Amino acid sequence: MAVLGGCFALMAGCKSSPPNSFTFTADLPPGFVYQAVAKYEPDIGETCSVPDGRNTAVGYNLQWRENYVAASEIAIRRTVRGCPLVIRKIDLEIYFAYGKDRGDFASDYAAVAIRGELEEKYKGTFNETGESRFYGRCQWLFRTSGKPRILRKLLDCKKTDELGTLARGRPFAAYTLDQLPGKTVRMKIELAAEERPGWGDTWVKVPNGWKRCMGESFEDQRAYCNGNYTDFSTFQMVDGRICTIYPGCTE
Repeated sequence: MAVLGGCFALMAGCKSSPPNSFTFTADLPPGFVYQAVAKYEPDIGETCSVPDGRNTAVGYNLQWRENYVAASEIAIRRTVRGCPLVIRKIDLEIYFAYGKDRGDFASDYAAVAIRGELEEKYKGTFNETGESRFYGRCQWLFRTSGKPRILRKLLDCKKTDELGTLARGRPFAAYTLDQLPGKTVRMKIELAAEERPGWGDTWVKVPNGWKRCMGESFEDQRAYCNGNYTDFSTFQMVDGRICTIYPGCTE
């Protein structure tokens, strides 16, 4: 009681410790989810190690199909097998399932780096509410695969600034350890307005979509146009429909 009474008497000397966690969350296009893996290393000045590196990473939304939560509470420091660890990186993967089969999904990467010190120009900034944002744009790419020419989709995500101007690399942010306690880091991803072919000279743009070049024959897996922009092939959507134009299927 004496200690407690002294604390009330001297409030300036009774400071609470900063939180040992921060919140990571994401604003994503409809139907998109993220998976995160927070990776830890021995704290600064520590000489210990964790055998085989086991339990030095913590996953979030690993079962994103069954249970997805947008906000993840991430510890800054952890102790594993007696070794004090500190967070160094969050590996992020952005997912979208475009079909019902387990393999009908596309994904791309993003990341957050955490360091003891950073030059000011590399450090993320927080607003008055304690939130920092970083930005990206994902582009849908499409192609065909296999003898039935099944349509498959790829996801290509790039970093942008707050105004949507594309930058080099994947969506990315960096912070120092002392910036994070009790704060929120938010990844904001937009989706490009139009899809485009995975690579050039395989599809032809027409007024209401894209048509797949035939190539040398329907069995030609690469099926480059090679100047033939009049002979096209059908392709199969993941739901089994046979189509002549993407994305509308029928002309």
